[in-house]
Amino acid sequence: MSAGASLSREARGLRLGLLGVCGFSLTLPMTRIAVAELDPVFAGLGRSLVSVVLALGVLAWKRDRFPGARHLPSFLTIALGVIVGFPLLTAFALRRVPASHGAVVIAVLPLFTALCGTLRARDRPSPLFWLAAFVGSATVIAFILLTGGLRPTAADLLLLAAVVTCAMGYAEGGRLSRELGSWRVLCWALVLACPFLAVPVAVSVWEHGLHASLGAWAAFAYMGVVSMFLAFWAWYEGLSLGGVARVSQTQLLQVFLTLAAARFINGENIAPSMLVAATVVVACVAVARRARIGVAR
Repeated sequence: MSAGASLSREARGLRLGLLGVCGFSLTLPMTRIAVAELDPVFAGLGRSLVSVVLALGVLAWKRDRFPGARHLPSFLTIALGVIVGFPLLTAFALRRVPASHGAVVIAVLPLFTALCGTLRARDRPSPLFWLAAFVGSATVIAFILLTGGLRPTAADLLLLAAVVTCAMGYAEGGRLSRELGSWRVLCWALVLACPFLAVPVAVSVWEHGLHASLGAWAAFAYMGVVSMFLAFWAWYEGLSLGGVARVSQTQLLQVFLTLAAARFINGENIAPSMLVAATVVVACVAVARRARIGVAR
């Protein structure tokens, strides 16, 4: 592959990754709206069932067959991480804390994704890349501490657990997308996750019913169609084209997009120090983009 083609591939990956991040940035505010009226199990796992229906439609249209049993462990890692673990853990956490609080805790996700990508996808970031990644993540942590947003509560533990499971799923999905294509990875991971979703969702509906306002259902629909499907497709495609470690750093911007959404959608108060921290993080992302990274092909 020529240098020009490699740069073009990386640029496309970064653009798609950023598009996915924009879609993800509304997930926590929408989850906060949904869990105010819907059971967390239904809100967290039921949204994935909506995506399963979309995935089945795509697979039927493409007449695609399962890639093979050797990929099953990877698909299960993706399913348990980003389709079951992250949605369910964040749904329970956001019953206790506002979306803005969840956003700043989950801001460490890019660093964990880069770490998982380096171990699993065999990306080879340079020291400069890691310096930028650590400074960016440290800035986010400092922002949390200075604004008083981070407290060692049960909700924080749930959010940190969500970060770990999601990072594993992101890294594995990005690695597998290089081989199979992003849409196949996403669709088959959703279909394979269905058995882990259907029973608890059915029990939740039986016990709690489905009584909610139009706003709560609109938020639920966004999570099912955008957060769990359209944004994931763009994100995995970006990871596969640009490399897990590099593209994952665009997610450092997600915390600030989510904070803005929490302010305007949920009416939550956001500290002015967000603008200072955002400037530093954007600078770190710019440095990380220019740092040398060896990407496994």
